[in-house]
Amino acid sequence: MSNPEVILYKKKSVDLKELLKEYKDLKRGGPGLNKYQRKAVKRFHREEALKPYQAELIRMQKCLENNHRRMIILFEGRDAAGKGGTIRRVTRYMNEKHYRVVAMAKPNDQEKTQWFFQKYIAHFPRGGEVVIFDRSWYNRAVVEPVFGFCTPEEYKNFMRGVVGFEKDLVRQGTILVKLYFSVTKEEQARRFNRRKTDPLRQWKLSEIDVQAQDRWDDFTNQKYEMLKKTHTDIAPWTIIRSNNKHEARLNAMKVILNAVPYERGNQALNFVPDSNVVISGSREKEMMDAQRIKLGSFVG
Repeated sequence: MSNPEVILYKKKSVDLKELLKEYKDLKRGGPGLNKYQRKAVKRFHREEALKPYQAELIRMQKCLENNHRRMIILFEGRDAAGKGGTIRRVTRYMNEKHYRVVAMAKPNDQEKTQWFFQKYIAHFPRGGEVVIFDRSWYNRAVVEPVFGFCTPEEYKNFMRGVVGFEKDLVRQGTILVKLYFSVTKEEQARRFNRRKTDPLRQWKLSEIDVQAQDRWDDFTNQKYEMLKKTHTDIAPWTIIRSNNKHEARLNAMKVILNAVPYERGNQALNFVPDSNVVISGSREKEMMDAQRIKLGSFVG
């Protein structure tokens, strides 16, 4: 072919200038792409931005393994707040031999007769292992009292006992990270609507989800009580603002990495959480108190 600016690909002539333009558009998600292509490019770049931190999670995991340390990470928060998506990103490249994700089913008849924490203890990590709870014993602090799944006495007993339970856990060498994913009512409604209309997401929509919007204030009140009574120096809560899923995932990784004293592989990485995304449990309670004083009720 005589024209140096044209190549033959699958028996078709391809203009190199046009190919270069398409490549540049793809790199920057530019005007040459349709909205679906731009969305795909943005998603690709977001996933790429997580990879350096996912590599650090592998190093962190290796440190835990070498030192026989135990780690428990609690993922709590409102429905559709992004817990599951964050868990998948956190564990994507981790060694599956040394981590487990636990999502507890409804208690059976035998578990109902046990000490409340017993069914959770059965899933606790051995030395060198990370266990992630996709919802945890804090179901009894929020979901169960809202929907009447526990008695007032059971709720009170839990709130009286959980601080001591976690204190013993940490004192015996377990690294405990408690994350609460916080999404606004409007964003939660948008995500629920997407679940209703998207056939690939409809499986995520539960009966609890359907009622979550109507019971928003009840959930908020229980969240406040949980922070008030179970945020402690030895087992603090960390709030993750999760309207922006990517920022929530990135900053949750930073919080987890900062909880373990391991030798970092990439010193150039920014490990400081974004203060607009990551809020301490005590600060969140202070802001909720201020809302109630100013407005007469909690906003969320």
